[in-house]
Amino acid sequence: MHIDNFATGDSLLHRLDPRVKIVVAILFSVVVAVADRYGCLATAVCLALTLLFLARLSLREVFLRLLVVNAFIVFLWLFLPFTYGGEKLFSIGPLDATREGIIYALLITVKSNTIVLALIALLATSPVVTLGHALSHLYVPDKLIHLLFFTVRYLQVLHLEYDRLRDAMRIRAFKPGTNVHTYKSFAYLLGMLLIKSFDRADRIRKAMLCRGFHGKYYLLSHFELQRVDMIMLVIMMLLVSGMASLQWIILK
Repeated sequence: MHIDNFATGDSLLHRLDPRVKIVVAILFSVVVAVADRYGCLATAVCLALTLLFLARLSLREVFLRLLVVNAFIVFLWLFLPFTYGGEKLFSIGPLDATREGIIYALLITVKSNTIVLALIALLATSPVVTLGHALSHLYVPDKLIHLLFFTVRYLQVLHLEYDRLRDAMRIRAFKPGTNVHTYKSFAYLLGMLLIKSFDRADRIRKAMLCRGFHGKYYLLSHFELQRVDMIMLVIMMLLVSGMASLQWIILK
């Protein structure tokens, strides 16, 4: 499990100041999340694809990330068209699919994928440590930054521990099936994972206290805005403002 897969590279977005990327990502996500007009969403999709092109990321890896997101969106398509009121389009047995339900599911799908693409292009192109450093510069509370670091760090640790336990089960010729033995084995696996994670968390806490940690996030280096950072910030702010204006003008 690798969190920083997209963080290595030499594209424009990789070199961009992470504070700029965080601010743009937040504003872009908010505008897209509240948008419900085709002009605004079409602009957002084009902008997200442009950012992805500028980041020069592996399209295969990006597609795999989108598959995870759309695996959850599939359930919306299974239920929303049949439960949202409106004009009937077709029927499957006793269920009636409505035009408004299909449009609503489509809007959610487009917005979700657009936001994920933009976040991959903007935030995934910086290491998590760098993003935490940038958040501190943006005056985000230290506790939230610590929570981010520990979550990312120990998701990887728990994944490695899970792989180790699964390998131990395979060495003992365990083959999963639909029986009580399989259910009990996976229950034991989950229990051992929780116990080991609790034990590791306690040891890490004691190690940090022994090193004088008292909740303060110290910064040893600082970012400096370059000319290209300012230019990109202005361009992105204008584009996001244009998206918001499209939404507002159409609504008026």
